[in-house]
Amino acid sequence: MAKIQMKKTIQKKKAVMSPKDTQSLFQRGRVARSLVQKATTMSKEEFAKHQAGMDNKWPLPDYMQGQKGNMKFKDETFHIITRWMAETRIAYRPHAKSPGSKSHLRYERYSQAKTVGQALRLGSYPADWCWDFERGFIKVVGGQVREEPLDISKGEESKVTDVDKAINTWYQRELAKMLGLKVKEITETAGWGESTNMRALRLLAQRECSERLEAADREGRSIADEEVLLTLKRWPFHRNPWRKNVMQPGKTWVFSDTLGLLRDRAGDVHLTAPTRRYPQVAELLARWLMDRLPEETKNFKFTSMNVNCNYAAAMHRDNGNFGPSFIKAFGDFSGGNLHYWPEDSGGELKQLPQKERVSFDLKRQLALFNGNCAHEVTPFRGSRYSIVYSQSGAMQMAPPMTGKYWSGWAFHTLQRM
Repeated sequence: MAKIQMKKTIQKKKAVMSPKDTQSLFQRGRVARSLVQKATTMSKEEFAKHQAGMDNKWPLPDYMQGQKGNMKFKDETFHIITRWMAETRIAYRPHAKSPGSKSHLRYERYSQAKTVGQALRLGSYPADWCWDFERGFIKVVGGQVREEPLDISKGEESKVTDVDKAINTWYQRELAKMLGLKVKEITETAGWGESTNMRALRLLAQRECSERLEAADREGRSIADEEVLLTLKRWPFHRNPWRKNVMQPGKTWVFSDTLGLLRDRAGDVHLTAPTRRYPQVAELLARWLMDRLPEETKNFKFTSMNVNCNYAAAMHRDNGNFGPSFIKAFGDFSGGNLHYWPEDSGGELKQLPQKERVSFDLKRQLALFNGNCAHEVTPFRGSRYSIVYSQSGAMQMAPPMTGKYWSGWAFHTLQRM
Protein backbone atom coordinates (compact mmCIF):
# COMPACT_ATOMS: atom_id res chain seq x y z
CA MET A 1 0.00 0.00 0.00
CA ALA A 2 1.45 3.34 -1.08
CA LYS A 3 2.21 5.83 1.62
CA ILE A 4 0.43 9.18 1.38
CA GLN A 5 2.73 12.02 2.28
CA MET A 6 1.04 14.75 4.29
CA LYS A 7 2.26 18.33 3.76
CA LYS A 8 2.76 20.25 6.94
CA THR A 9 1.27 23.71 6.98
CA ILE A 10 3.60 26.03 8.75
CA GLN A 11 1.98 29.24 9.89
CA LYS A 12 4.09 32.32 9.84
CA LYS A 13 4.31 34.05 13.14
CA LYS A 14 3.09 37.57 12.95
CA ALA A 15 5.95 39.95 13.45
CA VAL A 16 5.86 41.79 16.72
CA MET A 17 6.25 45.52 16.27
CA SER A 18 7.75 47.83 18.82
CA PRO A 19 5.60 50.68 20.19
CA LYS A 20 7.90 53.14 18.43
CA ASP A 21 7.40 51.44 15.05
CA THR A 22 3.64 51.27 15.57
CA GLN A 23 3.49 54.95 16.47
CA SER A 24 5.46 55.94 13.37
CA LEU A 25 2.78 54.39 11.16
CA PHE A 26 0.23 56.95 12.34
CA GLN A 27 2.40 60.05 12.30
CA ARG A 28 3.26 62.32 9.40
CA GLY A 29 6.25 61.33 7.31
CA ARG A 30 7.55 58.33 5.41
CA VAL A 31 8.03 54.87 6.94
CA ALA A 32 9.82 51.77 5.73
CA ARG A 33 7.75 49.53 3.46
CA SER A 34 8.69 46.55 5.63
CA LEU A 35 6.90 48.17 8.59
CA VAL A 36 3.76 48.70 6.52
CA GLN A 37 3.80 45.04 5.41
CA LYS A 38 4.24 43.85 9.00
CA ALA A 39 1.25 45.91 10.19
CA THR A 40 -1.12 45.06 7.30
CA THR A 41 -3.65 42.32 8.05
CA MET A 42 -6.07 42.71 5.12
CA SER A 43 -5.38 40.82 1.88
CA LYS A 44 -6.01 42.20 -1.61
CA GLU A 45 -8.78 39.64 -2.06
CA GLU A 46 -10.54 40.76 1.12
CA PHE A 47 -10.24 44.38 0.05
CA ALA A 48 -11.80 43.61 -3.35
CA LYS A 49 -14.81 41.96 -1.64
CA HIS A 50 -15.31 45.03 0.54
CA GLN A 51 -15.59 47.25 -2.54
CA ALA A 52 -18.62 45.50 -4.03
CA GLY A 53 -21.44 48.06 -4.48
CA MET A 54 -19.63 50.75 -2.50
CA ASP A 55 -19.27 53.28 -5.32
CA ASN A 56 -23.07 53.49 -5.56
CA LYS A 57 -23.52 53.77 -1.80
CA TRP A 58 -20.75 56.37 -1.45
CA PRO A 59 -20.86 58.58 -4.57
CA LEU A 60 -18.57 61.52 -5.22
CA PRO A 61 -19.93 65.00 -4.34
CA ASP A 62 -21.99 66.43 -7.21
CA TYR A 63 -19.58 69.31 -7.78
CA MET A 64 -16.77 66.84 -8.57
CA GLN A 65 -18.69 65.92 -11.75
CA GLY A 66 -17.62 62.29 -11.58
CA GLN A 67 -13.88 63.07 -11.34
CA LYS A 68 -11.85 62.24 -8.25
CA GLY A 69 -9.82 65.14 -6.92
CA ASN A 70 -6.12 65.67 -6.37
CA MET A 71 -4.07 67.64 -3.86
CA LYS A 72 -5.29 70.91 -5.41
CA PHE A 73 -8.63 70.90 -3.67
CA LYS A 74 -11.76 72.52 -5.07
CA ASP A 75 -13.09 75.79 -3.68
CA GLU A 76 -16.31 73.97 -2.79
CA THR A 77 -14.29 71.54 -0.66
CA PHE A 78 -12.59 74.35 1.25
CA HIS A 79 -16.02 75.94 1.74
CA ILE A 80 -17.36 72.75 3.34
CA ILE A 81 -14.41 71.53 5.43
CA THR A 82 -13.58 74.93 6.97
CA ARG A 83 -17.07 75.01 8.48
CA TRP A 84 -16.78 71.72 10.33
CA MET A 85 -16.72 71.65 14.12
CA ALA A 86 -15.50 69.14 16.69
CA GLU A 87 -19.07 67.90 17.20
CA THR A 88 -19.93 67.64 13.49
CA ARG A 89 -21.08 64.04 13.02
CA ILE A 90 -19.47 62.13 10.16
CA ALA A 91 -19.43 58.66 8.63
CA TYR A 92 -16.61 57.01 6.67
CA ARG A 93 -16.89 54.52 3.84
CA PRO A 94 -15.65 51.17 5.24
CA HIS A 95 -12.24 49.94 4.04
CA ALA A 96 -11.93 52.55 1.29
CA LYS A 97 -8.15 52.45 0.80
CA SER A 98 -6.16 49.59 -0.67
CA PRO A 99 -3.90 47.55 1.67
CA GLY A 100 -0.15 47.74 1.31
CA SER A 101 0.25 51.44 2.10
CA LYS A 102 0.53 53.66 5.14
CA SER A 103 -2.63 55.44 3.94
CA HIS A 104 -4.57 52.19 4.32
CA LEU A 105 -3.36 51.66 7.89
CA ARG A 106 -4.14 55.22 8.89
CA TYR A 107 -7.56 55.09 7.24
CA GLU A 108 -8.50 51.81 8.94
CA ARG A 109 -7.81 53.54 12.23
CA TYR A 110 -9.35 57.00 11.81
CA SER A 111 -12.36 55.80 9.81
CA GLN A 112 -13.80 54.48 13.08
CA ALA A 113 -14.50 58.10 14.08
CA LYS A 114 -18.08 59.28 14.45
CA THR A 115 -17.29 62.99 14.84
CA VAL A 116 -14.67 65.36 13.41
CA GLY A 117 -13.18 65.69 16.89
CA GLN A 118 -12.69 61.92 17.10
CA ALA A 119 -11.20 61.85 13.58
CA LEU A 120 -8.57 64.39 14.64
CA ARG A 121 -7.72 62.43 17.78
CA LEU A 122 -7.38 59.24 15.71
CA GLY A 123 -4.70 60.82 13.54
CA SER A 124 -6.44 62.45 10.56
CA TYR A 125 -6.03 66.09 9.58
CA PRO A 126 -7.90 68.72 7.51
CA ALA A 127 -5.97 67.76 4.37
CA ASP A 128 -7.13 64.15 4.89
CA TRP A 129 -10.72 65.32 5.25
CA CYS A 130 -10.52 67.23 1.95
CA TRP A 131 -8.90 64.28 0.16
CA ASP A 132 -11.46 61.81 1.50
CA PHE A 133 -14.42 64.13 0.92
CA GLU A 134 -13.59 64.63 -2.77
CA ARG A 135 -13.53 60.85 -3.19
CA GLY A 136 -16.82 60.18 -1.44
CA PHE A 137 -15.09 58.44 1.49
CA ILE A 138 -16.55 60.74 4.15
CA LYS A 139 -19.86 62.53 4.62
CA VAL A 140 -21.62 64.63 7.24
CA VAL A 141 -24.53 62.84 8.86
CA GLY A 142 -25.56 65.33 11.55
CA GLY A 143 -24.42 67.69 14.25
CA GLN A 144 -23.50 71.33 13.79
CA VAL A 145 -21.52 73.12 11.09
CA ARG A 146 -20.60 76.80 11.04
CA GLU A 147 -22.15 79.46 8.82
CA GLU A 148 -18.64 80.70 8.01
CA PRO A 149 -15.08 79.64 8.89
CA LEU A 150 -14.14 80.45 12.47
CA ASP A 151 -11.83 83.41 13.00
CA ILE A 152 -10.13 82.16 16.15
CA SER A 153 -8.60 85.59 16.79
CA LYS A 154 -12.12 86.86 17.52
CA GLY A 155 -13.36 83.84 19.46
CA GLU A 156 -13.28 83.20 23.18
CA GLU A 157 -10.16 81.14 23.91
CA SER A 158 -12.05 78.75 26.17
CA LYS A 159 -14.44 77.88 23.31
CA VAL A 160 -11.80 77.27 20.64
CA THR A 161 -11.37 73.50 20.15
CA ASP A 162 -8.45 71.49 18.82
CA VAL A 163 -10.45 71.04 15.60
CA ASP A 164 -10.86 74.82 15.27
CA LYS A 165 -7.11 75.33 15.72
CA ALA A 166 -6.21 72.57 13.25
CA ILE A 167 -8.55 73.88 10.54
CA ASN A 168 -7.53 77.51 11.05
CA THR A 169 -3.77 76.79 10.89
CA TRP A 170 -4.08 74.51 7.88
CA TYR A 171 -6.42 76.87 5.97
CA GLN A 172 -4.15 79.88 6.48
CA ARG A 173 -1.20 77.90 5.11
CA GLU A 174 -3.23 76.77 2.09
CA LEU A 175 -4.32 80.34 1.33
CA ALA A 176 -0.76 81.63 1.71
CA LYS A 177 0.44 78.90 -0.67
CA MET A 178 -2.13 79.97 -3.28
CA LEU A 179 -0.91 83.57 -3.04
CA GLY A 180 2.80 82.74 -2.94
CA LEU A 181 3.09 84.58 0.38
CA LYS A 182 3.87 83.77 3.99
CA VAL A 183 1.04 83.78 6.52
CA LYS A 184 2.84 86.53 8.41
CA GLU A 185 2.89 88.77 5.32
CA ILE A 186 -0.87 88.37 4.89
CA THR A 187 -1.56 89.11 8.55
CA GLU A 188 0.63 92.22 8.58
CA THR A 189 -1.16 93.78 5.59
CA ALA A 190 -4.72 93.09 6.78
CA GLY A 191 -6.93 96.18 6.99
CA TRP A 192 -9.25 97.26 9.76
CA GLY A 193 -11.77 94.51 10.50
CA GLU A 194 -9.97 91.98 8.27
CA SER A 195 -8.78 88.68 9.68
CA THR A 196 -5.87 86.83 8.09
CA ASN A 197 -8.30 84.56 6.26
CA MET A 198 -10.42 87.46 5.01
CA ARG A 199 -7.36 89.34 3.79
CA ALA A 200 -6.08 86.27 1.93
CA LEU A 201 -9.41 85.51 0.28
CA ARG A 202 -9.85 89.13 -0.81
CA LEU A 203 -6.35 89.15 -2.29
CA LEU A 204 -7.28 86.01 -4.24
CA ALA A 205 -10.50 87.67 -5.41
CA GLN A 206 -8.52 90.74 -6.51
CA ARG A 207 -6.03 88.64 -8.46
CA GLU A 208 -8.74 86.56 -10.13
CA CYS A 209 -10.76 89.67 -11.07
CA SER A 210 -7.67 91.21 -12.65
CA GLU A 211 -7.22 88.06 -14.75
CA ARG A 212 -10.90 88.05 -15.76
CA LEU A 213 -10.81 91.71 -16.77
CA GLU A 214 -7.68 91.17 -18.85
CA ALA A 215 -9.29 88.13 -20.52
CA ALA A 216 -12.46 90.11 -21.35
CA ASP A 217 -10.39 92.96 -22.85
CA ARG A 218 -8.22 90.54 -24.81
CA GLU A 219 -11.23 88.67 -26.20
CA GLY A 220 -13.31 91.80 -26.78
CA ARG A 221 -16.26 90.54 -24.76
CA SER A 222 -18.49 91.45 -21.81
CA ILE A 223 -18.01 90.28 -18.25
CA ALA A 224 -20.01 87.03 -17.93
CA ASP A 225 -22.54 86.16 -15.23
CA GLU A 226 -20.38 83.20 -14.23
CA GLU A 227 -17.39 85.50 -13.65
CA VAL A 228 -19.45 87.65 -11.30
CA LEU A 229 -20.71 84.56 -9.44
CA LEU A 230 -17.18 83.16 -9.04
CA THR A 231 -16.05 86.53 -7.66
CA LEU A 232 -18.92 86.69 -5.16
CA LYS A 233 -18.25 83.12 -4.05
CA ARG A 234 -14.59 83.96 -3.43
CA TRP A 235 -15.28 87.27 -1.66
CA PRO A 236 -15.48 86.94 2.17
CA PHE A 237 -18.31 89.17 3.36
CA HIS A 238 -18.21 91.42 6.40
CA ARG A 239 -20.74 90.88 9.16
CA ASN A 240 -22.52 94.20 8.85
CA PRO A 241 -24.40 95.29 12.00
CA TRP A 242 -25.42 98.72 10.63
CA ARG A 243 -28.05 97.79 8.04
CA LYS A 244 -30.76 97.30 10.61
CA ASN A 245 -33.57 98.27 8.22
CA VAL A 246 -33.00 95.12 6.11
CA MET A 247 -32.68 92.68 9.02
CA GLN A 248 -35.36 90.13 9.80
CA PRO A 249 -36.62 90.02 13.43
CA GLY A 250 -34.00 88.54 15.78
CA LYS A 251 -31.06 89.23 13.45
CA THR A 252 -28.21 91.50 14.56
CA TRP A 253 -26.10 91.49 11.36
CA VAL A 254 -26.13 90.59 7.66
CA PHE A 255 -23.40 89.65 5.19
CA SER A 256 -23.11 92.91 3.26
CA ASP A 257 -20.35 95.15 1.86
CA THR A 258 -20.43 98.46 0.02
CA LEU A 259 -18.09 99.14 -2.89
CA GLY A 260 -17.83 102.69 -4.18
CA LEU A 261 -19.01 105.75 -2.30
CA LEU A 262 -20.43 105.57 1.19
CA ARG A 263 -21.69 108.22 3.57
CA ASP A 264 -20.49 107.16 7.00
CA ARG A 265 -22.17 107.70 10.35
CA ALA A 266 -20.27 110.97 10.80
CA GLY A 267 -21.68 112.30 7.53
CA ASP A 268 -18.44 112.07 5.55
CA VAL A 269 -18.57 110.75 1.98
CA HIS A 270 -15.66 108.59 0.85
CA LEU A 271 -14.64 105.51 -1.10
CA THR A 272 -14.90 102.49 1.12
CA ALA A 273 -11.73 100.69 2.19
CA PRO A 274 -12.51 97.52 0.18
CA THR A 275 -12.89 99.70 -2.94
CA ARG A 276 -9.45 101.23 -2.47
CA ARG A 277 -7.74 97.98 -1.48
CA TYR A 278 -9.37 95.70 -4.07
CA PRO A 279 -10.16 97.99 -7.05
CA GLN A 280 -10.41 95.22 -9.67
CA VAL A 281 -13.19 93.51 -7.70
CA ALA A 282 -15.23 96.72 -7.84
CA GLU A 283 -14.32 97.24 -11.50
CA LEU A 284 -15.46 93.78 -12.55
CA LEU A 285 -18.84 94.11 -10.80
CA ALA A 286 -19.35 97.58 -12.27
CA ARG A 287 -18.39 96.53 -15.80
CA TRP A 288 -20.84 93.64 -15.68
CA LEU A 289 -23.70 96.15 -15.42
CA MET A 290 -22.28 98.69 -17.88
CA ASP A 291 -21.78 95.94 -20.47
CA ARG A 292 -25.49 95.14 -20.51
CA LEU A 293 -27.41 98.33 -19.69
CA PRO A 294 -30.65 98.40 -21.71
CA GLU A 295 -30.67 101.03 -24.45
CA GLU A 296 -33.26 103.17 -22.67
CA THR A 297 -31.04 103.37 -19.54
CA LYS A 298 -27.64 103.97 -21.17
CA ASN A 299 -27.26 107.18 -19.16
CA PHE A 300 -27.80 105.42 -15.82
CA LYS A 301 -25.32 106.59 -13.20
CA PHE A 302 -24.30 104.91 -9.98
CA THR A 303 -21.86 105.70 -7.22
CA SER A 304 -22.22 102.63 -5.04
CA MET A 305 -22.63 98.88 -5.23
CA ASN A 306 -24.19 97.13 -2.27
CA VAL A 307 -23.04 93.49 -2.38
CA ASN A 308 -25.06 91.00 -0.32
CA CYS A 309 -24.85 87.35 0.62
CA ASN A 310 -27.50 84.91 1.81
CA TYR A 311 -30.10 87.04 3.49
CA ALA A 312 -33.66 87.91 2.53
CA ALA A 313 -34.06 91.62 3.19
CA ALA A 314 -37.04 92.58 5.32
CA MET A 315 -39.48 95.14 3.93
CA HIS A 316 -37.77 98.53 4.05
CA ARG A 317 -37.10 101.82 2.29
CA ASP A 318 -33.58 102.97 1.43
CA ASN A 319 -32.47 106.36 2.68
CA GLY A 320 -30.57 108.93 0.64
CA ASN A 321 -30.64 107.29 -2.80
CA PHE A 322 -30.79 109.64 -5.78
CA GLY A 323 -32.77 108.26 -8.69
CA PRO A 324 -33.47 104.62 -9.52
CA SER A 325 -31.31 101.58 -8.74
CA PHE A 326 -30.53 98.38 -10.60
CA ILE A 327 -30.51 95.02 -8.83
CA LYS A 328 -29.54 91.48 -9.89
CA ALA A 329 -29.18 88.20 -7.99
CA PHE A 330 -26.69 85.39 -8.69
CA GLY A 331 -26.25 81.84 -7.42
CA ASP A 332 -27.85 78.44 -7.17
CA PHE A 333 -31.10 79.16 -5.33
CA SER A 334 -34.87 79.09 -5.60
CA GLY A 335 -37.18 81.84 -4.36
CA GLY A 336 -35.57 85.13 -3.39
CA ASN A 337 -37.77 87.35 -5.60
CA LEU A 338 -37.93 91.12 -5.13
CA HIS A 339 -41.32 92.46 -4.02
CA TYR A 340 -41.63 96.17 -4.75
CA TRP A 341 -44.28 98.84 -4.21
CA PRO A 342 -43.68 101.43 -7.00
CA GLU A 343 -46.55 103.67 -5.85
CA ASP A 344 -45.37 103.81 -2.23
CA SER A 345 -45.50 107.36 -0.91
CA GLY A 346 -44.57 106.68 2.71
CA GLY A 347 -46.37 105.68 5.89
CA GLU A 348 -46.53 102.44 7.82
CA LEU A 349 -44.91 99.59 5.88
CA LYS A 350 -47.34 96.99 7.18
CA GLN A 351 -50.28 98.97 5.80
CA LEU A 352 -49.13 98.83 2.19
CA PRO A 353 -51.72 97.04 0.00
CA GLN A 354 -50.48 93.76 -1.46
CA LYS A 355 -52.38 94.37 -4.68
CA GLU A 356 -50.06 97.30 -5.49
CA ARG A 357 -46.98 95.09 -5.24
CA VAL A 358 -44.95 93.99 -8.26
CA SER A 359 -42.52 91.08 -8.25
CA PHE A 360 -39.19 90.54 -10.02
CA ASP A 361 -37.43 87.22 -10.52
CA LEU A 362 -33.91 88.51 -9.90
CA LYS A 363 -32.26 85.23 -10.81
CA ARG A 364 -33.49 85.62 -14.38
CA GLN A 365 -33.74 89.38 -14.85
CA LEU A 366 -32.02 92.65 -14.11
CA ALA A 367 -34.54 94.95 -12.40
CA LEU A 368 -34.76 98.73 -12.24
CA PHE A 369 -36.56 100.08 -9.17
CA ASN A 370 -36.76 103.06 -6.84
CA GLY A 371 -35.05 102.02 -3.61
CA ASN A 372 -36.73 104.83 -1.72
CA CYS A 373 -40.03 102.97 -2.19
CA ALA A 374 -40.86 99.93 -0.05
CA HIS A 375 -39.32 96.64 -1.15
CA GLU A 376 -38.39 93.23 0.30
CA VAL A 377 -36.88 89.88 -0.69
CA THR A 378 -38.89 86.68 -0.38
CA PRO A 379 -37.47 83.62 1.44
CA PHE A 380 -35.17 81.41 -0.60
CA ARG A 381 -33.26 78.14 -0.53
CA GLY A 382 -29.67 77.73 -1.63
CA SER A 383 -26.80 80.20 -2.00
CA ARG A 384 -27.95 83.64 -3.11
CA TYR A 385 -25.88 86.76 -3.81
CA SER A 386 -27.16 90.13 -4.96
CA ILE A 387 -25.74 93.45 -6.15
CA VAL A 388 -27.62 96.76 -5.90
CA TYR A 389 -26.27 99.58 -8.07
CA SER A 390 -27.39 102.97 -6.76
CA GLN A 391 -26.44 106.63 -6.74
CA SER A 392 -25.83 108.33 -3.44
CA GLY A 393 -27.70 111.58 -2.90
CA ALA A 394 -24.51 112.86 -1.23
CA MET A 395 -22.27 112.42 -4.27
CA GLN A 396 -21.67 116.18 -4.55
CA MET A 397 -20.07 116.03 -1.11
CA ALA A 398 -17.40 113.57 -2.26
CA PRO A 399 -13.86 114.99 -2.41
CA PRO A 400 -12.59 115.87 -5.95
CA MET A 401 -9.91 113.14 -5.86
CA THR A 402 -12.64 110.55 -5.68
CA GLY A 403 -13.78 111.36 -9.20
CA LYS A 404 -10.21 110.95 -10.53
CA TYR A 405 -9.84 107.64 -8.75
CA TRP A 406 -13.00 106.27 -10.28
CA SER A 407 -12.39 107.67 -13.73
CA GLY A 408 -9.76 105.00 -14.30
CA TRP A 409 -12.59 102.49 -14.35
CA ALA A 410 -14.83 104.45 -16.72
CA PHE A 411 -17.80 104.11 -14.39
CA HIS A 412 -20.89 106.02 -15.48
CA THR A 413 -20.68 107.23 -11.92
CA LEU A 414 -17.65 109.29 -12.59
CA GLN A 415 -19.39 112.00 -14.48
CA ARG A 416 -20.22 114.83 -12.13
CA MET A 417 -23.80 116.01 -12.26
